[in-house]
Amino acid sequence: MIVLQTDSLAISFGGVRAIDGVSLSIAAGQVFSIIGPNGSGKTTLFNMVSGLYTPNSGSIRLAGDVVTALAPDQLARRGLSRTFQNLQIFTRMTVLENVMVGRHRHERTGILADLLHWPTVPRQNKATREAALTALARVGLVDSAERAAGSLPYGALKRLEIARALASEPKVLLLDEPAAGCNPTETEDIDRLIRSLVQDGITVVLVEHDMRLVMNISDRVHVLQSGRTLTEGTPEQVRSNPAVIEAYLGVHGTQEAGRALD
Repeated sequence: MIVLQTDSLAISFGGVRAIDGVSLSIAAGQVFSIIGPNGSGKTTLFNMVSGLYTPNSGSIRLAGDVVTALAPDQLARRGLSRTFQNLQIFTRMTVLENVMVGRHRHERTGILADLLHWPTVPRQNKATREAALTALARVGLVDSAERAAGSLPYGALKRLEIARALASEPKVLLLDEPAAGCNPTETEDIDRLIRSLVQDGITVVLVEHDMRLVMNISDRVHVLQSGRTLTEGTPEQVRSNPAVIEAYLGVHGTQEAGRALD
């Protein structure tokens, strides 16, 4: 089953074609990675798929429904969530509170109910807290639930960002550079986490520069260059593609990608 599909997506900024006719077809239960040199359009593509940008042309389908013009909160209600390359953590809030924020689409009470102390409010808060703790357990941070988020090491903050996205119970999770800035141990934690999410039935779409991680966990790899599709295939096909080696991987990148199988 195709869970996420784009057809000839395109967008321009100031006359510059940032994405030019990119089509994706992502099956449920896959790890689908998007790679390419800096400036190739990876995050711009993510921003269109997640509703932050509206394409100039083309379409986006989620579970078969056209969602091209929907806002991020509307997409979240339909089962699509994302993380960002730059951490969006509330450092003065607790780890648990950060994740509870991501649970908003499941909230059934509002400001009026809080002001009037309706009996539904404590029940809702309890349900939100329990769901947030479950998300933290999935990323290995439940023991840090009451700590200030700003006190966590960098790799844990990356997992906290994923936990907050998981709190909305997505069917499709977009991860933008989840291992950026992580040391090898932290990257292995991210690797294991992504594998566990897929085992739980979540489709993961990944933008990442760490070629060893990409080649280790991906089912399909889509390569962008200057806003256009260069190629797509299995990790093995992409790793050995001369055009990809010339445009992106180079000698060092090819060696790193090759070590994924070591």
